[in-house]
Amino acid sequence: MIVRQFIHWIRTAPAGERAEATRALARAWLISDLSADDRIAAEGALLMLLDDASPLVRQAMAEAFARSLDAPASIVRALSADQPTVALPVLEHSPLLIDADLVDIVATGGEEVQCAVARRIALPVSVCAAIAEVGCAAAALELIENPHAELAPFSWDRIVERHGHLAAIREAMLVLEDLPAATRAALVAKLSETLAQFVVARNWLSAERADRITIEARDRSTMNIAARSRGDDMQGLVRHLRVTGQLTAGLILRALLSGNLGLFDAALAELADLPLARVSALLHERGGNSVHALLRRAGLPEATFAAFQVALDACHEQGFVDSDDGAARLRRRMVERVLTHCESDRGATEPLMVLLRRFATESAREEARLFCDEIVADDVVDPLYDDLIAA
Repeated sequence: MIVRQFIHWIRTAPAGERAEATRALARAWLISDLSADDRIAAEGALLMLLDDASPLVRQAMAEAFARSLDAPASIVRALSADQPTVALPVLEHSPLLIDADLVDIVATGGEEVQCAVARRIALPVSVCAAIAEVGCAAAALELIENPHAELAPFSWDRIVERHGHLAAIREAMLVLEDLPAATRAALVAKLSETLAQFVVARNWLSAERADRITIEARDRSTMNIAARSRGDDMQGLVRHLRVTGQLTAGLILRALLSGNLGLFDAALAELADLPLARVSALLHERGGNSVHALLRRAGLPEATFAAFQVALDACHEQGFVDSDDGAARLRRRMVERVLTHCESDRGATEPLMVLLRRFATESAREEARLFCDEIVADDVVDPLYDDLIAA
């Protein structure tokens, strides 16, 4: 009876009063013990209010039903397709919207709608994939910052591909500790490309020099990423490097000269299409024939075989790095040993010599920088030590 009176009254009531009355009716549906007749009448009234001319009325209904499992499903679906001011609470919170509904909403909705979906709790893989594939940059950022989102590796990669040129996207992704190494490498490549285009556009560097500097910076970043990668993460990184054309002889030689046998072994296993354990066994036999056969199967230039062999011997003699930071830097003694050997090797090609000379310069500068850092650190510690003694 009360619902029937409500239906008669609401036809002439002002919009603000209709909104408050609608909110009360929606709450009554959820928490009141309505009779069967009143529940049917209340649902009819709420369905009628979906066509109300004022968005305030529909917004009040959406706010009341947004988080409820007991809300009428048909009404919730209708509200989710309404204008953004009405739909956003339902899109962000309603447990009644199934994955297929959300995927369709992402595909057809605007920026505000996509962002609301991206903020949902327990966002499944399929919906995350839809946002990664067609969502705007703002929605992708919401997705990255949502700790409840389940992103598959291909979704991370798609976000990088579509929005990796944006600083906000890169910064949000790079702070994630569990970001796949392959995705991290793709982000670095995007950043390198963006910076190269910027300096070339400003005529600060020629395109050729910018490309070379970009590749060197990207390779150094790859070493840092690889130094902290293990197992499947390392294999995923190596596979990404191969697909993107970055798994070159120069990068693999850099890995070996940095003492990063994890990346070196994984790279050769990927290129030679051999099990990682088999590759590691061949590399540690300390025999030139097996190493050369492996390098040949991996498709590396034969002119680099001697450099790889000398570097591998030096790595065995000097021992392996014992820290992630150590595996990210070229080891000066190893570089100089390989360079000295190749300078007397008639089979060494000019491109290899140029690369090794660059490695030698880089490793010398890095060693000097570390030395200076140690001196500064000692100067800070010594006064503190003197003060303690004086006290």
